[in-house]
Amino acid sequence: MKVLVAGIGNTFLSDDGFGVAVIAALRDRELPAHVELVDTGIRGMHLAYQLLDGYDVLVLVDAVARGSDPGTLYVLEHDLDAPREAAFDPHGMDPAAVLAQLDGLAAAMGLVRPVGRVLVVGCEPVSLDEGMGLSPAVAAAVGSAVDTVTTLVTQLPEGVRG
Repeated sequence: MKVLVAGIGNTFLSDDGFGVAVIAALRDRELPAHVELVDTGIRGMHLAYQLLDGYDVLVLVDAVARGSDPGTLYVLEHDLDAPREAAFDPHGMDPAAVLAQLDGLAAAMGLVRPVGRVLVVGCEPVSLDEGMGLSPAVAAAVGSAVDTVTTLVTQLPEGVRG
């Protein structure tokens, strides 16, 4: 089984840097050998190309605004069969657009879907405005997110490929 954990976000937009901060903290953890960590930042197209290597599970770590209290963590599963718009912007594609581009690239190359399952570990942001550093509520959630990702990748069942 191959698992890719990708931190997404822009460190110049306050809490949008959550995914990047979690990946930095995860680098200090001992993770199973089948788990790769990558800080994709805002380089969505790079993530799409990396996924062409084929992964059983993709875990995206990102700021996710869902209306809860700031710092609230979510674990969501993305429906890979849901229709997606494929807005091509190689420098700033959001995760849904990355997955849509990935499906298109794989089909054009005659490949099967290169990702079996997509999980999102998200954190409710305080602010996504210009600014450096995470808000206190989101910074406090980084440790819990690291624990959540660690638990997810160590407890994933074998044979999860879709």
